[in-house]
Amino acid sequence: MTSQATVTDTYDVVVVGSGAGAMSAAIFAADQGMSVLIVEKGAKYGGTSALSGGGIWVPNNHYFKAKKGNDSYEQALTYVKASTEGKIDEARLRAYLDNAPKMMQYLEENTQLHYTVAERYPDYYPHLPGALPGGRTLDPELFDTSKLGAEADNLMPASPTTLLMGKIAWTARHAHKAMARERGWRVLLVWLMLRYKMDFKQRRKTKRDRRAALGNALVASLRASLMDRNVPLWLNTDFRELVETDGRISGLIVKRDGQEQLIKVRQGVILGSGGFEQNQALRDKYLPQPTKVEWSATPPGQNTGAALEAGQALGAATDLLDWGWWAPTISVPKEEKARGVFAERAFPGAIVVNGEGKRFVNEAAPYLEFVDAMYKDNEVTGGKTIPAWVIFDGHFRFNYAMGPLMPSQIMPDSRLPKAWHKTVYWKADTLEALAGEIGIDAAGLTDTVKKMNGYAASGNDEDFQRGGNVFDRYYGDSNVKPNPCLAPVKKGPFYAMRMDAGDIGTKGGLLTNENGCVVREDGSEIKGLYAIGNCSASVMGTSYPGAGSTLGPAMTFGYIAVNDLVRQREAQKVKA
Repeated sequence: MTSQATVTDTYDVVVVGSGAGAMSAAIFAADQGMSVLIVEKGAKYGGTSALSGGGIWVPNNHYFKAKKGNDSYEQALTYVKASTEGKIDEARLRAYLDNAPKMMQYLEENTQLHYTVAERYPDYYPHLPGALPGGRTLDPELFDTSKLGAEADNLMPASPTTLLMGKIAWTARHAHKAMARERGWRVLLVWLMLRYKMDFKQRRKTKRDRRAALGNALVASLRASLMDRNVPLWLNTDFRELVETDGRISGLIVKRDGQEQLIKVRQGVILGSGGFEQNQALRDKYLPQPTKVEWSATPPGQNTGAALEAGQALGAATDLLDWGWWAPTISVPKEEKARGVFAERAFPGAIVVNGEGKRFVNEAAPYLEFVDAMYKDNEVTGGKTIPAWVIFDGHFRFNYAMGPLMPSQIMPDSRLPKAWHKTVYWKADTLEALAGEIGIDAAGLTDTVKKMNGYAASGNDEDFQRGGNVFDRYYGDSNVKPNPCLAPVKKGPFYAMRMDAGDIGTKGGLLTNENGCVVREDGSEIKGLYAIGNCSASVMGTSYPGAGSTLGPAMTFGYIAVNDLVRQREAQKVKA
């Protein structure tokens, strides 16, 4: 223990971090009569959760059941065992499937958090046994941030990529309708824009939408629920180390107001402080190369691996440290973090190529698999796939978004910031000239485009089967036939955008058991220490079964950890 630290407070439970998993755990603990403190390193609360889509992957949930959805525990177990390829302890998988529906129903009944089932959002691996074409991902409802009062100012702002035109709140269901250009999508967009503009009281104060959506809605509703319970949340409080006494966690050291403080705990510490993606030294040590902090889509300077290093100092086991929650990213000048590219890769008429001008993956594949393919192809090509390049034509540019570029019918090139040219996008009248601009093989690119144009005509991607499953087609253009994910690339001018091997967090961390307790290499528990979310080794292994496979386990294992603390408390009472 740091000798200068002074004892300041004592709580039953201290939660490190303020993402969805951490705040959910704090709610569960408070409702069990425990005194709880949340400590957050940043000046804003919400972390990566606030920047996310806010979806939660909960198989066999009560929302889907209420709509007569066809899911079951057995079917979900079959699916997660197949997706994790037998590499995850089945007890942990069962703990998740047992408790995720209970956790979600508890929050729905006891907090200000409200969700709706995304009936048509498919699992990410539709080819695996037990997969469903929809019903397991839950989409948060909009939340009125005026309920937070002044605390709304401390909420981590949503990423512009999650907002319509970078400022208007919309649900994932709204976004899907617009992106897939389903019937009524234009009316929907007009309604959303008018609702935003007509909120005169809010517009007089700020451009920020009164309504929070997606991850911001999730975090805001959890924060409001914590305020209902008078649970303190300390911002600008840097977690430094854990304190162990007689084989059990007895406190933690934090730095607050320039001084180190010891906070004592009676029952335990729940680490929910994120991964290590913002620590370049740890990236270099554990992640595949090349890797850069600047490619991450998470808040700069926050997820630096403090929980990982504190647990390792006590002998904690680790797993999956060489994996991230991969997502290709695009960097934009003057923005503090890179933007993840998710749905746009499925839009018809855009292809992604390596330095040889060749495709290397189904562009519409889940984002984790997309970046994994980047790394694998980078080895094959001798370093020519990182970065990769997304290529599209004038027709695509007019009709669809790509990263920060809104469709040119809304945002023509003349309105784009001048600093974006040759930093965010490159443009040329021919494919050959475009290849020269970005330094890739021109013959390879023109050959690839010729092949893709043939695939668009037939509707069959003979190389990677893009658009060949329900997941690919979810964000495809429903008006494009015969394949909603395929269209020719032939109308100049032609565009290119750089894609890096980014992430939305790291996947590996402290190894936990089915109770969420951190374990040593021999499997023994570090008593009183729990890890949830991205500071723990993911229960999903190297897979990403469905949208919300990060937040769902974080929140669920927060619920499991508190239940374990309750069991220990009751056992102590019996002994007494």
